[in-house]
Amino acid sequence: MVKPLTFKGDKKPKKRKRTETTEGAGQDDDPGRKQVKAAKAAADADEAENDDSWVSADAVTDVSGPVMFVLPTEPPSALACDANGKVFTLPVENIVDGNPSTAEPHDVRQVWVANRIAGTEHFRFKGHHGKYLSCSKIGVFSATSDAISPLESFNLISTPDTPGTFQIQTLRDTFLTVRSLSKAPPPHQFEVRGDETEITFDTTLRVRMQARFKPRIKASKEERAKERITRRELEEAAGRRLDEDEVKMLKRARREGNYHEALLDIKVKSKHDKFG
Repeated sequence: MVKPLTFKGDKKPKKRKRTETTEGAGQDDDPGRKQVKAAKAAADADEAENDDSWVSADAVTDVSGPVMFVLPTEPPSALACDANGKVFTLPVENIVDGNPSTAEPHDVRQVWVANRIAGTEHFRFKGHHGKYLSCSKIGVFSATSDAISPLESFNLISTPDTPGTFQIQTLRDTFLTVRSLSKAPPPHQFEVRGDETEITFDTTLRVRMQARFKPRIKASKEERAKERITRRELEEAAGRRLDEDEVKMLKRARREGNYHEALLDIKVKSKHDKFG
């Protein structure tokens, strides 16, 4: 389930901070300290799960969950739709020095939820109003469909010579493109079409996404979670007190995936020391 989106300027609920006050030898044996550490680990996990910051997708495999398509216009704009399903470009307000790789949505109309279509490599993009992005056979975009057909199915392609940029391709092998309407007043001076047959600058866009959905960031958080084990827990598993080198070795083994083998080595060593 996708959680409600938040934007810059929104007030966030205050979180209680828990501090650790105990220091020195034997602190890992303190049940109170263990509870504090457990609470901190839970708070960190909750913070990671609720990370609402926006990052750039680097690869097609990154793209999942709420996304923002930053279009190659000047100034930068995002693909948007209104409650009636009209698709248009909406200028990006949350951006640093006009750099599209820093863009964040300021309006829910700029946000789409990206998902792979089961059993295929194709994507579907759902608008804020629950309807799917669609491209007609003549290249007109809309977002009025409740169901998925070939018109609502897209390929996402990495641009070969420009890392971090993508093309949105229809199943008819045409591309989403942005065209300038010279006589139209801002912010309506661009239109989005789906009838371009070649990859060009105007078909090249960036995908911004919420950090918690990016696979590599998820993996990094999982790796950090593996490090969260106390000396007390390690000593209980080993059946004896451990020195600093043994604690470091076991924590490293947890990160590298050979924890049980390392723990067995310590137990065998303890048995030899006992009867040696």
